[in-house]
Amino acid sequence: MLANRLKAPVTKVITPMCRALLRVGITANVLTVLGALGSVISALVFFSRGDFFVGTLAVTFFALSDLFDGTLARLSPHGPTRWGALIDSTLDRATDAAICAGILIFFYREEGNSLTVNLALLSLVTGSLIPYIRAKAESLGIECSVGIAERAERLILLLVGTGLFGLGLTMALDICLAILSVLGVVTIFQRLRVVARS
Repeated sequence: MLANRLKAPVTKVITPMCRALLRVGITANVLTVLGALGSVISALVFFSRGDFFVGTLAVTFFALSDLFDGTLARLSPHGPTRWGALIDSTLDRATDAAICAGILIFFYREEGNSLTVNLALLSLVTGSLIPYIRAKAESLGIECSVGIAERAERLILLLVGTGLFGLGLTMALDICLAILSVLGVVTIFQRLRVVARS
């Protein structure tokens, strides 16, 4: 929902920057890979050792590549490709999983089987199922992009939680993970209902 509302104004702002990136030889696929690698490494390194605020800043910086790669692909001479779409989707899953994994590693070391560990695990599972259901549905010829919490909303909520936790608001991460888990379960059922009705 959020991505659809902001797409047009954001695209207008970043188009000149994307043209400049293309002129220096940076393609959409290169930017996607670099952004994902930066996000994954930052999440696993910083979150797993408890540097949540710095980790949030680093992951957010690299995740911003997601704003550019689609526009870069559309502006390139070859246009968007199926290979690029596959890379983008796959690496998005890797980034989301790395964030939850970093949280899991830190809290499991510190507290064992805590509420935060269980919520992060549930967020990891729902975050994997949501795009899987869409991909499977679309392979069956069913449009299934509905849902209260798509990737942009889930990622923002997750990073708000880690950032506030890093600033000392310790309950913020559990609250955000709990909301994320509930929204994830609701989105799964929304998508399953669309497929069932089709």
